[in-house]
Amino acid sequence: MTHASHDLTLADIARHLNVAFEGDGSQPIRGLATLKDAQADQVAFLANRAYLKDLAVTQAAAVLLHPEHGKSCPVPRLEIDNPYLGYATLSQLFDPLPARDIPGIHPSAVVAESATLGEGVSVQANAVIEEGVVLGDDVIIGAGSMVGADSIIGEGTRLHANVTVCHGVVIGKRAILQSGCVIGGDGFGFAHDGGQWHKIAQLGGVVLGDDVEVGSCSSIDRGALGNTVIGNDVKIDSQVQIAHNVTVGDHSALAGCVGIAGSTHVGRHCMLGGGVGLSGHLTICDGVQVTGMSLVTNSIHEPGVYSSGTGAMNNAQWRKNAVRFKQLDEIAKRLSRLEKNHRGQS
Repeated sequence: MTHASHDLTLADIARHLNVAFEGDGSQPIRGLATLKDAQADQVAFLANRAYLKDLAVTQAAAVLLHPEHGKSCPVPRLEIDNPYLGYATLSQLFDPLPARDIPGIHPSAVVAESATLGEGVSVQANAVIEEGVVLGDDVIIGAGSMVGADSIIGEGTRLHANVTVCHGVVIGKRAILQSGCVIGGDGFGFAHDGGQWHKIAQLGGVVLGDDVEVGSCSSIDRGALGNTVIGNDVKIDSQVQIAHNVTVGDHSALAGCVGIAGSTHVGRHCMLGGGVGLSGHLTICDGVQVTGMSLVTNSIHEPGVYSSGTGAMNNAQWRKNAVRFKQLDEIAKRLSRLEKNHRGQS
């Protein structure tokens, strides 16, 4: 449930979405809610047919829905071809966060003299801006965040509290970095001499495009030599690990706990479900969707949906299947011998 810091009317909502509406345009709208929970001063939305049952009994002031469901709506409606996108648009009107964005440098923040700050920049309590940093206009550096030396952050980007941007990182415009994420930490680079490991200095950087979002506690490692590169409009969920020299193409999305090993290239418009793992040095072409908990060990050169792993099942059934899995190689050999004998007898 969300609430606006100021009242809007139903007519304001419709105007913002550029859609027609039925009902009292002066009706105050003070928030958004689900069909089931909405009150008489809130707007709800229907984006999934599974919730049609809730539409029939909703108490919302109005409902955002596709025209095909308009006749089923018992309250005023806002018809739009993509209700979920409409909901995303409206959610920005009710976000209380921008009201707290006060430009200026908090007295407890530490900003190097050589740093360059644009207009309207906000550096909040206990943040650290190191030497040579460039912050574009309207950048927000949250409390306790650190921006390493010679990093560049584009206009309108927000770092929430306790974000770490290491040295030599480039971040585009309007990016959002959620609390606890680390951009530009050292990649996992070590050489082994047969007895112990020797650290390889990570000499590259990280480049994030425009409109990128990185979820809380995610890590994007700097490159060993060249850069780790994240394209424009890439959305990265919480607790995602992206290793050194990975590239992720524009408009791709990575759900929680995805892990991508070093030097793998992910194309444009790809979607990696939660828990997906990609081995190193692979190429994933544009338009690939990998479903949750899949492990990808070979490159993918054709767009489409890919899966590995098995869905949950009754433990007794799983134990039987696990035994069968260990027998597959022998079963395949026996089948091959049978087919060979059958061909010999034909």
